Amino acid sequence: MDEIDNKIIAELRRDARMSYSALAATTGLSRVTVRARVERLVSSGAILGFTLILKEDMRHSPIRGHTLLAIEGAGTDRIKRILAGMPAVQAIHSTNGKWDLIVETGTETVEELDSVLGQIRRIQGVSSSETNLLLATQMTVTK
Repeated sequence: MDEIDNKIIAELRRDARMSYSALAATTGLSRVTVRARVERLVSSGAILGFTLILKEDMRHSPIRGHTLLAIEGAGTDRIKRILAGMPAVQAIHSTNGKWDLIVETGTETVEELDSVLGQIRRIQGVSSSETNLLLATQMTVTK
């Protein structure tokens, strides 16, 4: 990927519905060239897909957070399977550094989140955790 690809990706992150003509105007390329680049980014796997986020999606789980987990030993795959089976777990990310996994959670109440976090902390192999609540979300999408 080059600087132009990165600019196309940045624009599509801001507005995934942006037309090839609008992308062409922001990159200085022709519409055909932009389309070819986007298709190449998709076919190469650099772009995995396009998504839609509804306001309603944010209401179903008003208490949202990121839980950072340190895993001891080689139990990461087993722990990820356990987490994936928990309804409050919305996504599981592998990471590096002090933490091994970042778990996105969403619940209706703080009490429910507390219960979920207790379940996560009791999973054998989870050595420590830290949870950050998401207080406000600003989507980087334009109309």
